Amino acid sequence: MQIKDVLLAPGSGAFFYDDQAAIRAGAAQDGFIYAGEPITPGFTTIRVPASSLSVGLVLTDDMVVWGDLLNVQYSGAGGRDPLFETALISDLTSRIVKPRLLDLDASRYLDACAQVLEPHEHKRLPLAVEYGVSQALLRAAAHLQRKTMAEIICAEFDLPLPTCRVPIYCQSGDAREINVDKMILRSVDILPHGLINSRQKFGVGGQTFLEFVKWVATRTREIGRPGYHPVLHFDVYGWIGQEIGLEPQTIADFICKVADTVPDFTLNIESPADFGSTQAQIENYANIVSIVDNRGSSARIVVDERCNTLEDIRLFAEAKATHLVQIKTPDVGSIADTARAVLICKTNKVGAYVGGSCTETDLSAQVSVHVSVATQADMMLAKPGMGVDEAFSIVGNEQNRLLAMLNRRRAQDEKIGMKSTVSHAQLS
Repeated sequence: MQIKDVLLAPGSGAFFYDDQAAIRAGAAQDGFIYAGEPITPGFTTIRVPASSLSVGLVLTDDMVVWGDLLNVQYSGAGGRDPLFETALISDLTSRIVKPRLLDLDASRYLDACAQVLEPHEHKRLPLAVEYGVSQALLRAAAHLQRKTMAEIICAEFDLPLPTCRVPIYCQSGDAREINVDKMILRSVDILPHGLINSRQKFGVGGQTFLEFVKWVATRTREIGRPGYHPVLHFDVYGWIGQEIGLEPQTIADFICKVADTVPDFTLNIESPADFGSTQAQIENYANIVSIVDNRGSSARIVVDERCNTLEDIRLFAEAKATHLVQIKTPDVGSIADTARAVLICKTNKVGAYVGGSCTETDLSAQVSVHVSVATQADMMLAKPGMGVDEAFSIVGNEQNRLLAMLNRRRAQDEKIGMKSTVSHAQLS
């Protein structure tokens, strides 16, 4: 036994849980809040402060390693788990998960996850529980083996030690212009998200959105350093489909039109439409991708809604129903499944974007960095929060520290290998 106790501590996420259905239905913003009644079950108001629950594993050497249980900003939308309720999650974790943790070999990461996160009463554990507990188990394995979390992932999935950084993507929240400037001054790889989540922000026929895209490109040229050339990535929360209709040809035409206005940039369009189910999403997104590709457009389609679990990601990737998958880490569940999802995308030659949510914490963000770097994802989200600076520093600094440690480990291994070769030669 390597885990002798389990601690639980209530906490906060770095942003707010929002009722997407109410916002889509036209709830007006009043300062930072939304006016009106919530629609999605579990919400008492349209915007709710994000909560979390930390789980701490007390190891036999008295080291305590932590993971954070939480849900995404738009909980209960697009087939996702319902709004996070700390009391309910804490009770379930204490009754069901804690006993499993106390009888466990925590040094074997994938085996530990499989044992602890098995279904209860024929139902999968809440994905928030899978997410937080798997983070803590990864930290435990890293501590027990005296390795980084990335090295544990590499060992478990038979991957080489990575050498390259993963591009970082920042999100602006509603403070679009100010935060775009911050991103450009920091030379962020991919920007700005834009939070195009209402008719007001998208505009009649998409005109407001189109003007914003052109402004971002112009602003990048105006204040960016020489040679700075980011990818432009916009999340439109299904508003292309809502505003101009759900015909794949029409949607593809609009996306290509947007790309043509910024011809010097690669353009990512996330969640262009919501077709109501995973199967419908796959079929229609595959059509949109095919049309965009046949047009030779620089635009790339990114799927988020209706692509939540590992199995969903496999279906989209195999059907080539997207150019990039947002692997939304809390929705996937176990962080081990995030690693599996990246590898599935790579196998199917589909881009892997390790995302997540602004509602996450510093701990969950750091774990995501290790998984992203270990699996060499195509991009990863700067998180948590919506302030740019904090998220970019948490994710960017963790990546830089990790790569420094991996470079040292690689140099040590090469030195040991050289000594072994010399010794073998001397014996010969």
